[in-house]
Amino acid sequence: MKVPFIDILRYEKNFYETVSEKTSALLKNGHFVGGPIVGEFESALKNYTQTEFAMGCANGTDAIQVALRAAGVQKDDKVIIPDMTFWATFEAVVNVGAIPYTVDVSKETLHLTTSAVKEAIEKFNPKAAIIVHLYGWACPDTAEIRKLCQDKGVVLIEDCAQAIGVKLNNESLLSHAFVATTSFYPAKVLGASGDAGGIFTKSSQVAQTAQKLINHGRTSHYEHGFIGWNSRLGAYEANFLNESLKHLEARLDSRRVVCEQYRTKIKNPALKFIAPASHVKENGYLSVALMTPESRPAFIEYLKKHDIGYGTVYPGAMSEQPGATGHIGGKISQGNADWIAKSVINLPCFAYMTQEEVDFVISTVNNYK
Repeated sequence: MKVPFIDILRYEKNFYETVSEKTSALLKNGHFVGGPIVGEFESALKNYTQTEFAMGCANGTDAIQVALRAAGVQKDDKVIIPDMTFWATFEAVVNVGAIPYTVDVSKETLHLTTSAVKEAIEKFNPKAAIIVHLYGWACPDTAEIRKLCQDKGVVLIEDCAQAIGVKLNNESLLSHAFVATTSFYPAKVLGASGDAGGIFTKSSQVAQTAQKLINHGRTSHYEHGFIGWNSRLGAYEANFLNESLKHLEARLDSRRVVCEQYRTKIKNPALKFIAPASHVKENGYLSVALMTPESRPAFIEYLKKHDIGYGTVYPGAMSEQPGATGHIGGKISQGNADWIAKSVINLPCFAYMTQEEVDFVISTVNNYK
């Protein structure tokens, strides 16, 4: 049997036909950029995430850049970010003219801790901080970090590219965020058919500024109050996302089942499976296990031999990336992010995996020696 790492084409019955029918309507009415479907999706997204304001944009990287600018981050401002994240978090800070400072994550939770953020604030005196909710979980210290940043006057942006549908203390993770962003890249749990992103906030001022920045900084049709982006969400992507959102909880439930089965049924001591904190409800984006860096290459070859897809999310710390040279302002590191990058292994996990596929992965991994 061949099991891919991810399969984004397992749609619900009639999903393809419904999307195609509504796409045809867009072609006929000429609603290519903006239009009613974008507003419909943004309204549905706002309701689903329980946020005050939700808006679409062109991609997840733009979402972070717009959020930074809308929240008041300017040229040469210092921004602390976790050393374990996707490169977009780092480059978004650089692209708005600010200076990234990386902070190491915990070996146990794989996320930032309150004490690490506190140390970074005291050492670097940043204008802003970004916490990243990886693996379909939430940073366990989210509530404490939010309070810390508020008390210290540090703008907090939350990168939720992997965290749509995650709950923190039985509430939507995004509902209490000052500013949060997400990616609707096709491989995400709520994926578009191309690139798209989202911005969420409880601040009307941030929302108004972000909406202008997304559309060339427009304050009226031919008046531009800001240097912005052309980062509007297209009607086709809004249409696809709107239909996908209707099925999202079913997709997340199927992914959660896979992750839980791996954690409970795989007994191979070579892998240590990591679970989200007890007050976090995952969305099933990724199954996460750790191995010793020395043992991982052989296990990867074993998976390849048995036609099982895998991931190593993510394979490099931000402070160690070649592109960071000349841009990084400083770092706090105990080597954890680098160790995690060399140790993490992700088994196949996607919506509507069959039980036969899950059982094959479990038995194959259990038979690894």
